[in-house]
Amino acid sequence: MLKAINIHKKYSQLGSSTANDSSLHVLKGIDLEVSKGEIVSIVGASGAGKSTLLHILGTLDRPDVGSVLIKEIALEQLSEEKLANFRNQNIGFIFQFHNLLPEFTALENICLPAYIGNRDIKEIEERADYLMNMLGVYERKNHKPSEMSGGEQQRTSVARALINTPSIIFADEPSGNLDSKNAEELHKLFFKLRDELMQTFVIVTHNFALAEMADRKIEIIDGKIAKNDSV
Repeated sequence: MLKAINIHKKYSQLGSSTANDSSLHVLKGIDLEVSKGEIVSIVGASGAGKSTLLHILGTLDRPDVGSVLIKEIALEQLSEEKLANFRNQNIGFIFQFHNLLPEFTALENICLPAYIGNRDIKEIEERADYLMNMLGVYERKNHKPSEMSGGEQQRTSVARALINTPSIIFADEPSGNLDSKNAEELHKLFFKLRDELMQTFVIVTHNFALAEMADRKIEIIDGKIAKNDSV
């Protein structure tokens, strides 16, 4: 499903110059593979490179060196336009802060990626209804984010990530803004989605319980994979 080969990423630091290169080498040769239907957690201290790696795997950033393949397609070979289309059709994102648009209802927020992909509106809304029922937020379909609880907002963002039937979902601290009860429910939901939809997840988390629930836990230390173990 996903393969990353020799991923390197540097960021220039303030005041650096080519003559005196003080760039920050965030990722230092990352190799990893994720299979279809697998739930993989990525852990490590703040600044270890977890979110940078997730953004590169999810096509939100490009590596300086290396290659990312999803469904055997080498993403670095795609133009920006083709990459954006690929992302819309194959990748879902869940973030710590749900990023729902406040002026739109739950239904409209969920359907947005599919509207962008120019899919049939009736088909989109049927899929949204199905997902809202599965995730327990159907009763909130016509509510705006301000009218929903934190857990309901995050479940709505999960439905949005699933609307285009993505090949893989990348989640960055998905339960970091939830209380322990809602966090536990969200974690169980990921496994339900894997079991019922064969959904693949790569999750960056500081949550020990979620990391240990995953099929495999990858630990990053100083930009390198230190451990890659089945849990």
